[in-house]
Amino acid sequence: MVVAFAYLCFTVLAPWQLGKNTKTSRENNRIAQSVNADPVPLKNELRPDHSMPEDAEWRRVTATGHYLPDRQVLARLRVVDAKPAYEALTVFQVDDGPAILVNRGYVRPEQGTSVPPIPPAPAGQVTINARLREPEQQSEKSPFLENGQYQVYSIVPVQVSTLVKIPLAGPYLQLSEGQPGGLGAIPLPQLDAGPFLSYGIQWIAFGILAPIGLGYFVFSEIRQRRAAAAAVKAVKPGTPQTTEERLADRYGRR
Repeated sequence: MVVAFAYLCFTVLAPWQLGKNTKTSRENNRIAQSVNADPVPLKNELRPDHSMPEDAEWRRVTATGHYLPDRQVLARLRVVDAKPAYEALTVFQVDDGPAILVNRGYVRPEQGTSVPPIPPAPAGQVTINARLREPEQQSEKSPFLENGQYQVYSIVPVQVSTLVKIPLAGPYLQLSEGQPGGLGAIPLPQLDAGPFLSYGIQWIAFGILAPIGLGYFVFSEIRQRRAAAAAVKAVKPGTPQTTEERLADRYGRR
């Protein structure tokens, strides 16, 4: 059991936490670098198949085109500033480019979980500034239609594409504050590395200490047994008792 635990510490548990630390650190670096960077044309950041490089997430981009207000879904069960929210996801057709999903921002629910009136995206050609985002992990819960509006549990352009009946680029855009069609601006994540590095080091320490602890207890047990055996050997045998003496001891006559 101890050997199996140590093996898991080194091959599963520690790499799991250290991997999360690496991913978080990379994301923090991308966000920090993007803060002061000038926006670049969206087309420059997309591959020919309209996917994006992994290191392009959070990069500030600009795009000119027009919204498709009738191609919109809502992301539900969102949390913004520790409060529940809906996020409006509207398709944006880039001039001479792909259609891409734009997260226009959040609105607060009314009367519990009711969807409030959502201002429509503006008509006509506009230029927007936004941040490139990778698709989220798709929820196991299926989208549903309510009051003529699809609602989804995760932002996955491939899934939304099947709902709005239009091909979409692989990433999506998170609209910056003060942009055309913007709602409540979604704040950037806190640049906090989290506890993953310390957790990873702890699992490595556990993997080292577990065999050492087992070895110590085994050594102590062997040492105690050897000491007991040596004590038995050190006792000199006495004069053998006669039959009468053994009977006297048994029946309490001595």
